[in-house]
Amino acid sequence: MPEPLSPLGLLLDVDGPIASPVTRTIATPSIITDLITLAGANVPIAFVTGRSVAFIREQVVVPLRAAGLPETMRMYGVCEKGAVWFPITADGIGEVVVDDSVALPPAAVDALRRLVADRFADTMFFDETKQAMVSVEQRTDADHAVYQEAAAEFNEAAFSVLTGLGLGVRFGNRVAVDADGAVPFRIDPTIISTDIESVTLDKDRGAERALAFFAESGPLPSVWRSLGDSRSDYLMADHLHAAGYDVSHVDVRPAYGILDRPYPIIVEGDLIHDEAGAQFLGFWVDKLGLR
Repeated sequence: MPEPLSPLGLLLDVDGPIASPVTRTIATPSIITDLITLAGANVPIAFVTGRSVAFIREQVVVPLRAAGLPETMRMYGVCEKGAVWFPITADGIGEVVVDDSVALPPAAVDALRRLVADRFADTMFFDETKQAMVSVEQRTDADHAVYQEAAAEFNEAAFSVLTGLGLGVRFGNRVAVDADGAVPFRIDPTIISTDIESVTLDKDRGAERALAFFAESGPLPSVWRSLGDSRSDYLMADHLHAAGYDVSHVDVRPAYGILDRPYPIIVEGDLIHDEAGAQFLGFWVDKLGLR
């Protein structure tokens, strides 16, 4: 007997709406139970994130499995903003696919790793779990204000390192082209990290990848919600809106500026980050009569 059509689909950024940006874990227990409940109701759920497979496995999938993921569900992971993807089942993460065509050259990866080790190891670490992009992240024992000062210096140094290797790089309003006149990479700072990545990677690419996966297993719901804490997370809803779905975006860090969009933007009162994410998920569990 076919599964009933779900009334809802979810595209979720991880840092912020699901995992605490402070602890970098799912610190609100109701998020775990509500995700499991929604998954059991045939709600397609995709984690669309800049994080690595290793992070999603340890900080998201392991606690979900421990609490009891349903045997039948539609859950997916798109990591590194679309460079890496995999299904998620009750047994854990399935086959992982990496798009090597968007990866930074090994020489650039090595140079950035040395840059962190030589000058910035007291405030940040080089994320060795990334498979296509390069990420450096604030150490949990570093003061955030001190990290932000160091990150600004690192970003400038990284731009110099990459352009010195002849790579085409965009950083803010600055653009340096490669020998072919192209700019294949960008430096993208976030609240606790800096990502250095292909310009082809972003949250709309992740959303497209997730929808294609879900379409293979049955009809897609007409109603979708995306959640995120960065302005780039709106790109998930942009893709859904352009594809004709009924979409709203939940901004869990509206103080950074709510973008003007042709679809509704939801904020959860004064709640932010994972507290806002928990409120939103709980609302839908109640709305669908699943509690």
